[in-house]
Formats: sequence, C-alpha cells, structure tokens
Amino acid sequence: MERWTDEDFAQDRVQRSGLWAVAFLADWCPFCRAFRPEFEAIEGRHPFSTAIVDLTSEESLLWETFRIEVVPTVALFRDGHLVWRRDGRQFRGLGAADIDALISAASASAAGGR
Repeated sequence: MERWTDEDFAQDRVQRSGLWAVAFLADWCPFCRAFRPEFEAIEGRHPFSTAIVDLTSEESLLWETFRIEVVPTVALFRDGHLVWRRDGRQFRGLGAADIDALISAASASAAGGR
C-alpha cells in the first residue's frame, strides 16, 4: 500500500492510469486509527490499487483541495481524476466486509465508466 503526502499531489505523482482507492487519514483521529486496518485489509483483493494520504497536519493543503471536512474520507481516482468519495460518517460502525463491499461496488461502477 502506498503512502501519499501533499508533495505527491503537488508533483502530480497521483496522475497515474488505473483505478486507485485512497483513504485520507490523520493520526490524531480515533476513527482513522480504527478504520486504517480495515482499509489496509482490502489491498490486493481487487483490480484497483490502494493508497493512504496522511492528513495528520491540519496545515495540509489537501484539506482544502479536496474539501475534506471529516476523516477518514475515502476517494476513488480513475486515471488521476476523482470519480467517487465518501466521508467518515458513512464508515462508522461498518466492519471490514462492509467497507470492502462499499468500495468494491463503487470501483466497479467507476471502472465501467472508462
């Protein structure tokens, strides 16, 4: 699983072909700490790549760039373009299988739009 920072976005390193499931997380967030292992568990199970974006610094420009109001937030990028996202409120109380199913359904829909 890749780890991305503000610098990766600034250098357009995320402008890659393919489908990416990306979790925006912060170390100070208790929901993120619970969500992270569930998200990491989906790595390699699907035909999309996964990455985690560190938003621990509240000074990160990515808060504004992606209008993130709550973490964790999960987004799907297809060929470098945002095609789907859900914020943490929608993940609370879900287990790994539920999270996997939600992201998988969204990725199937996003991949079909190619």
